[in-house]
Amino acid sequence: MRIFDRALLARRRRRFADSATYHDFLLKRVADDLAERLAIVRRSFPLAANIGAHHGVVSRAIRGVSGVETIIELDATVELLREAPGLRVVADEEALPFADGSLDLAVSGLSLQLVNDLPGTLLQIRRALRPDGLLLASLLGGGTLKELREAWIAAEAEISGGASPRITPFADVRDMGTLLQRAGFALPVVDSETLTVTYADPLALMQEIKAMGASNMLDARRRTPVTRGLMLRAA
Repeated sequence: MRIFDRALLARRRRRFADSATYHDFLLKRVADDLAERLAIVRRSFPLAANIGAHHGVVSRAIRGVSGVETIIELDATVELLREAPGLRVVADEEALPFADGSLDLAVSGLSLQLVNDLPGTLLQIRRALRPDGLLLASLLGGGTLKELREAWIAAEAEISGGASPRITPFADVRDMGTLLQRAGFALPVVDSETLTVTYADPLALMQEIKAMGASNMLDARRRTPVTRGLMLRAA
């Protein structure tokens, strides 16, 4: 099932790659959290892969933590990888190039929620890990952009009597626990944290999302441009 237009996502990330560091506050927060969680694991993970590496924020946070020595940076956007500090591999998260049992650790920050086949990607990660390997990942959860989603639906319903999909669907905690079990992960632990970011108005939020290269890339999106009236109504 194709949910996301991954080619469009790649084009947008290439377009905004040069300014990515100006809009990575959320990724930095996630990177610090993943590093803290890794630090409490009393084992060594010499070889790690950062899946959906972006420009290497997570890798910088975990380098040297719990014995992490070598980090493979994997991302589909070469323009982002130029800033990543590890060994760079240009590949899609949906088609991982790792041999079975080759990794000690896999990390992913705010990337896996945008793959079309999340169960399949999780299965690939599990197979790439050694039997005692570890996956640490952070995804945007079910309540993300709830207010913006509601604003778009209300605006379109008022103007056109219907609604086009505009906001990415996100998995909740229960969904993720089930998916990890289906992929064969032993003793999966899933939790959530609510982070509230305040913007002056919906337009400021939409501009930030656009600058992140993360505006509407749903495959079922309406292809016609958003009218000024609809934009003003949603804002």
